[in-house]
Amino acid sequence: MPLTDTAIRNARPREKPVKLFDAGGLYLILTPAGARWWRFDYRYGGKRRTLSMGVYPHVSLKEARAKRVEARKQLATGGDPSATRKAAKAAEADSFEAVAREWYAKHAPRWGPGHADNTIRCLEQDVFPRLGARPVGKVTAPDLLEVLRRIEARGALETAHRVLQNCRRVFRYAIATGRAERDTAADLRGALPPAEEKHHAAITDPKAIGALLRAIDGYQGDLPTRCALRLAPLTFVRPGELRAAEWTEFDLDRAEWNIPASRMKTREPHLVPLSVQAIAILCEICPLTGSGRYVFPSLRTAARPMSETTINAALRRMGYAKDEMTGHGFRAMARTLLDEVLGVRPDFIEHQLAHTVRDPLGRAYNRTTHLPERRDMMQRWADYLDGLKNGAEVVPLRGKLA
Repeated sequence: MPLTDTAIRNARPREKPVKLFDAGGLYLILTPAGARWWRFDYRYGGKRRTLSMGVYPHVSLKEARAKRVEARKQLATGGDPSATRKAAKAAEADSFEAVAREWYAKHAPRWGPGHADNTIRCLEQDVFPRLGARPVGKVTAPDLLEVLRRIEARGALETAHRVLQNCRRVFRYAIATGRAERDTAADLRGALPPAEEKHHAAITDPKAIGALLRAIDGYQGDLPTRCALRLAPLTFVRPGELRAAEWTEFDLDRAEWNIPASRMKTREPHLVPLSVQAIAILCEICPLTGSGRYVFPSLRTAARPMSETTINAALRRMGYAKDEMTGHGFRAMARTLLDEVLGVRPDFIEHQLAHTVRDPLGRAYNRTTHLPERRDMMQRWADYLDGLKNGAEVVPLRGKLA
C-alpha cells in the first residue's frame, strides 16, 4: 500500500531502522533517532543499487515520487541515476563559483575584514550571476570580458580591475587544484583602460586643519559619530579599525589601545598610545556605549559597529566635499604634519600608521617598538592639534626630533 503523509508522520521509531515502502522501489527509512530518509532501489547492469533522495519533510512525499519518476526515465534510456548524480556533483564542484569560494575560504582569514568583505561581495554581485555555474576550465576570455564591460559601463573602472585581478587568482588556484589548464584572465591584459590612481583626500594645511577641528567640535550629530570624528585625528588609525573599535581593546589606565591582528589590514596586532585628549573622549562616550561591545555602535543596533559610511557622511554634512577630506585622510594629515612641522622621525610615524617598518637587519618591528617615543609623539600631536583648533600661530620646525 502506497505511503501517505499521515502514515509517515504517525510512524514511531523502533530500536532498529524500519523501512516504510511506497511503490516502484521508493521507500522511507525511519531511524531509531526519528530521522526519515528517502531511498530508491533499482537494478542496473544486473546489480542492485540504492539512490538517496533526501530527508523528510524537507523532501516531501510528492517530491520524492517525482525524483523516482525522473530516475526511472534515466533507466529507461540506459542511464544510471547514481552515475548521473555523481557527474552533476563533480561538475558543480568544478564550477567557477565553487572554485572561487574555495579559494576565498583558504585566503580570507589572512586578509583584513574590509578587504575580505569587498572581495567576496564583488564576486557575488558581478561574477557569480553570469559565470558562477560554468565549469571553471571552460570560462573563456570573452565570457569574462563581458562581465568586466558591464562593471566598466556603470563607471566602476577601478572595481573592474579589482575583479579581473581576483579572477586571475581564482584561475591560478583552479590550475593548482587540477580543475583548469590555463589562466583565462591573463588573455585580458590591456583589455581595460587603466584606472586612474586615486589618493584619499586629506587636508594638510595647518590653518585649514584648525577650521576642520572647530567644525568637528560644532557637529550637531549623535554622540558616537561626534566622538569618532574627534578621535580620528588623534589616533589616525584606518577608518575600519576606528568604527569597529571594541571596549575590550582599551586599557585607559595604561593609556593604550591594543587592536588585535584579526582587525588589522596587516594581520599584525597594533598598539596605539592614547593622549590625554583621546582618553577624555573615550570617558565621555563610555556612559552611553560602555556596557556594550562596540565603542561606536550602529545607530540601528548595538550588535553591529558604526557603518563604514558614517564618518564620510558626517564630513559631507559639515560641508567638506569627497575630494577635499575623507575619514582616511586623517592618516595623511598626521603623516604630513608630524614629519614636516613637528619633525618626528619617519620610522616612528610609519610604525604608528601600522605600515611595515623594518630595522637595519631587515626584521619587522613588533608592536611595542619605540613605544616611549611614540607615546611622546602622540601627546605632542594632540597638543599641536589643540593649538591649531584654538587658532595658535603655526611655526614649522627644522630638523628631525627623536
